[in-house]
Parts: sequence; structure tokens; C-alpha cells
Amino acid sequence: MKFLSPVTLFAALFITALMPAKSAEAPKVKLEKLYGGLTIERPISLQIAPDGSGRRFLVEQTGKIKILPADEAATEAKVFFDLTPLMAVEKDFEEGLLGLAFHPKFKENGRFYLTFSRQGPKRLVLAEYSVSKSDPDTAEPSTERVLLEVQEPEWNHNSGNLFFGPKDGMLYLCCGDGGLKNGVHLLSQKLTSWCGKVLRLDVDARSGSRQYGIPSDNPFVDTANAAPEIWAYGLRNPWGAAIDPATGLFYLADVGQDLYEEINLIEKGGNYGWNYQEATHSFPGREPLLAALGQQKQVAPPADLVLIDPIHEYNRVDGLSITGGYVYRGKAIPALQGCFLYGDWRFGNLWALQYDAVAGKVAANHVIDKPSDPANPTVQPTGIYPDENGEALFLDWRGAIFRLVPGA
Repeated sequence: MKFLSPVTLFAALFITALMPAKSAEAPKVKLEKLYGGLTIERPISLQIAPDGSGRRFLVEQTGKIKILPADEAATEAKVFFDLTPLMAVEKDFEEGLLGLAFHPKFKENGRFYLTFSRQGPKRLVLAEYSVSKSDPDTAEPSTERVLLEVQEPEWNHNSGNLFFGPKDGMLYLCCGDGGLKNGVHLLSQKLTSWCGKVLRLDVDARSGSRQYGIPSDNPFVDTANAAPEIWAYGLRNPWGAAIDPATGLFYLADVGQDLYEEINLIEKGGNYGWNYQEATHSFPGREPLLAALGQQKQVAPPADLVLIDPIHEYNRVDGLSITGGYVYRGKAIPALQGCFLYGDWRFGNLWALQYDAVAGKVAANHVIDKPSDPANPTVQPTGIYPDENGEALFLDWRGAIFRLVPGA
């Protein structure tokens, strides 16, 4: 079931001029390894401080945030924050330190936001911190202010991706469906739960007893019993989301289960199908799951259900776990202008998706890197982020960083 919302149609008026010329040939690019002398452990995010310093902050899932040196051949990096004593994990594969976002006015207020795991009960924590007043290269743990805690039934499908909207200044938080398989807890479709959702918060306001404000234009603020923080729902495990500042289009990569991986364009109030669907396909595991739970009457979707299909999907021939990135707006590779960069964590395939918002479909899907041996890829991508110049940096699960550069 596909449609273009008024927001997408409006953005389409602006995107055409920003799109690269359609070409059957993939752009000639290559991956160049950076920081080969540094010890890096499970990198999952890289953020540039919005204070004019150009500092690169590398987030390691194991608990540390490091400031990468300006010298890419350096052998040491300063630790900005060691969150290890403040978090806890049951299984470190998907739990840990999961996201970092700097306040848009970080230069003035020194505030930043983290998502990470805590136990007893198991939960995903969103907390605010500030930098040290005496040393801008050091965080101050005592400034912790917990904004919210998402109760997690299981150790997997936490997501925890977060970022500030480039135009509205709101904080967007992606939450997984709570874990295990098949959407067994049935939380993605429940507006009473934060799991399987994109949340949208105003960190500069307060609503009642909450440690944040509820934006008045959130879609479910007037819906009975719905969590007013919800911006979109029906997601499984978002991993890699970004709003393109040039067009306003909100791209989100959602990790699939047995058969498909997907890329969505997120709209206000949109339902993205899990676990009725896996990508554009009916999810075959739903019926036996509900039968096992004694809820056979819920197998058929509601008659008025409207689901938004992804703009792109791929199957198990190309990979097992999608990693999203951002829309490239750098200058080094003009052919990739306006393309959403993404890859597959398991196989190491990397692509650049060119979306035509006017036509409402993908115009091209360029291969950036396709390893000859999927068991030994160039990169096992855990994140794809712009550097201070908008050029693409690929984070490797095995402890490396690569820059995408023009190829021969």
C-alpha cells in the first residue's frame, strides 16, 4: 500500500534540482582507511560537535566516547566520556552505548544526549549531560538528567539512534520493538508503547512532570491512551536514520527478520507495517505467533489499517542486516549528491540510493562496494556519517573507520 503524503510532495518540488543526473554507471569511488594507528572498539556513531571546532566524536558501543585527533595518522585519542560505570548490559551484541546527539546550541549550553542500556529492569535510557566547565574536551558525569526510559522486554532490538531535526530542532529517538523474534511482544502497533516507534521530543521544554516537552504538532497528542511522544510507528529495529536538510525527507533503515531489509521515508503519524508486514510482504510468522498466543482473532489486520511501504528493500541474496546512513551532500563525489548511503552489516555490501520524490520511486541504487568474499568484507558497517565537510565516513564493527573518496 503506497502513497505520497503532502509533506513528501512538497519536498519533491525542491529535490529535483538537487538530484544527480541519472546514470546507468555507478560512481567510481573507493574506501580509504583512516586512523589505522588507533585502537577502536565496536564503533557505532560519529558526530561532529556543532560549535565550529570541527571535533569528531566517536561513540564505541562498549561505553566510551573518544575525540578523534585531527591527525588521522595519530596513535592516541582523548576519552571525552567513559560511560561504562553508568550503564549495564546483559548481552553486549545489541546493548550498550547506542547513540549520541549534540544540542543544536551546544556551543552555548554544552549539552548533549546519549542512549544506553541499564538493567533491573531492562531499559533503554535517554539522558542529558553537559561538558566540563573547565575542559571542553571532557564530559561531566554528575550532570546526568534522565529524560525517559524505554522498558525493554529483551536484550535485542533496542535501536537507540537519535538526532536533532535540522529545521524544527526537536530530538528524534528511534526505538526497536523490544526484541526476540516475530515481534512476539506485539508492541510496534500499540500506541500505548514506545517500542517500535520514532519518538519526537522538545528537550528545551517541560510537559507536566516529564523531563521534556511534548511538541504540540506531534500526531497523537489528542489520541486517547496513545503515548504523545510518538511520531511514527510499526518499526522493527531502526538502525540508521537521518533527515536530509536540503529536502526535509526523513530516511530510516529498518532491520528485517527472515527475508527482507528495508528503507523507509518516515512521515508524521505513519505506520510502517511491522509485524503485519516485513518490507512490502505479508509477514508469514504472524499467524503462527498469534495462534501460539491464543489470539487467532487478531491475525487479520483492521479494515481501516493504512500501512506505508518502504521505498526500497533487498533480500537475503544481498545481506542480512541493514545499516542506514545519511544523504550525501559533500563535494568530493558530485555523482553521489542527494543519494542516501547505506550498507549491510553482515555481507558488507554498500550502496547509494537515489530517490526520485516526484515519481515516488527509486531512480537508481548504485553499488559502492561489493566484496568478492562476503565472509571477509572491506567494511562491516555499523554507521555511516558525514565528517565536518559532509564527506562520508564508514564505521566498521571490527574496529576501523573508512572515508569514501573518488576512485580511478
